[in-house]
Amino acid sequence: MRHRAARMTLGSMATKTKELRFPVTVEWRDGRTVCARVAGKGTVAVTAPPEFDRDADPSVWSPEDLFGAAAAACLAVTISGLAQREELPLLHLTVSAVGVVGRRDDGAFGFTKLEQRVEIETRAGDEEHARELVEKAEKTCLVRVSLDVEVETEIEVSAA
Repeated sequence: MRHRAARMTLGSMATKTKELRFPVTVEWRDGRTVCARVAGKGTVAVTAPPEFDRDADPSVWSPEDLFGAAAAACLAVTISGLAQREELPLLHLTVSAVGVVGRRDDGAFGFTKLEQRVEIETRAGDEEHARELVEKAEKTCLVRVSLDVEVETEIEVSAA
């Protein structure tokens, strides 16, 4: 990962912003299967989902799976990071996501919505803090704020 600083001028104030890069290489393996890799990490096989290719192996991740996984994982990592920073006891956390594909307003066929469900468990008395933390995480999760689709998030808070 390379860090590059760029200078932006806002009015008469100059500020530095950080630009981060996350390189991924994808190579064709065979048929419609490719392998995605990041230097120093394991390889992930990716293929078209069975919904688009009846011969696809349903046990192999699809780009559509990765889309939902990226959003859910980003939200979970952001929640756990905020919980650690704010000293909120995190006893259990599950984030699930469903990417909805269909005809978009611009006429293209693509993702129209992302439905997420957050199940978070904390200590009794910390439930409101947990709910607020999840809402804060939604506003700061890098993947979430980069999406140009409707995102619906259901939050279930429980206490032990």
